[in-house]
Amino acid sequence: MSAQPEMPPRTAMEHRTAMQHRTAVRVHPELRPAFEALPQFSDPYEDIEGTREGFHAMLAAVPADRTGVDSERFEIPRADGSALTVGVYRPEGGASSGGGEGAATGQDARTADGGAGRGLPAVLHFHGGGYALGRSLPGQDRTAIALCRELPAVVITVEYRLAPEHRYPAGVEDCYLALEWAAERADGLGIDPARIALAGKSAGGGLSAAVALMARDRGGPEIVHQSLCVPDLDDRVGADEAADAEGSGAEGADAEGALSARVTTGRGVQRAWKHYLPEGMAVADAYAAAARATDLSALPPAYVLVCDLDPMRDAGLAYARRLMDAGVPVTVRNVPGAWHGFELFAPETRVAKEMTAHWTGQLRAALYPVG
Repeated sequence: MSAQPEMPPRTAMEHRTAMQHRTAVRVHPELRPAFEALPQFSDPYEDIEGTREGFHAMLAAVPADRTGVDSERFEIPRADGSALTVGVYRPEGGASSGGGEGAATGQDARTADGGAGRGLPAVLHFHGGGYALGRSLPGQDRTAIALCRELPAVVITVEYRLAPEHRYPAGVEDCYLALEWAAERADGLGIDPARIALAGKSAGGGLSAAVALMARDRGGPEIVHQSLCVPDLDDRVGADEAADAEGSGAEGADAEGALSARVTTGRGVQRAWKHYLPEGMAVADAYAAAARATDLSALPPAYVLVCDLDPMRDAGLAYARRLMDAGVPVTVRNVPGAWHGFELFAPETRVAKEMTAHWTGQLRAALYPVG
């Protein structure tokens, strides 16, 4: 038998191309065109202000469809004298708080709830963006607008302070302050205080989990549901990968060497935590990274959504399992063959629409329970 000829060593480019092809096989077939068209990944923190400006320019190019939705902005005073800005989205013609302090004016939003006189349910929506970007233009939050129309609900978006200028705990304390504000002014906002939920994707999911812990521990407002979509809630995600890359000097690959040039990897997750946590904090606490909490009992029912190719998938599933073990009702959904944030690049695919319909439906069921 003749010996097989020795293959010449691959160049770095050839290796990366082969690895990307192998990962593309794992991508959901409907998502492959979007995956192959993804731009090369770049570090958003190299020029964080430029990254934010680019994001806002992209949003401004196609204004959100606000049909059927009214919105107002309010300033909530912080203890240090500064102000937290929140946006309040309501179904058109609903209650207006006229500055947040007085009674509602105009048609009362409570009439939209079957005349029950309880007010609409409320969703505190925390945006994603690695704790450092992702803030929508005023009155243009597409997720808030969609939830407001489809649930329906009063949706409150929170312009929490962003890293790295404002590191933990600034952002999460802002989110908790917004929760307290909404609960205290429920009547004026047309909110049913017994039906307040928390929702967020990515960093917003991590903030939702942390605020649920804070409300439990501080005896804060009652929360009926926490919707954690692809949540960034564990500062240990990607730590080994980042250490290996630093030791080898490699910029190439994740565990399989395939996704790093195009989508979020463990090293990217570590980059976000590096800029969010205070310098010198060796171990995050539970309000920074909810996965660090040792006691998950007595928390509100949860929905946990993960994506197959997301480096945060396993941490999200582990958190869901720990919630279950603590006696918390949990619904879990995994999107096969999808990467973190895939719906931004493939919004019209069946996979993206089904994912959105599922988590929205779970939120609606929690806010409008049967019986």
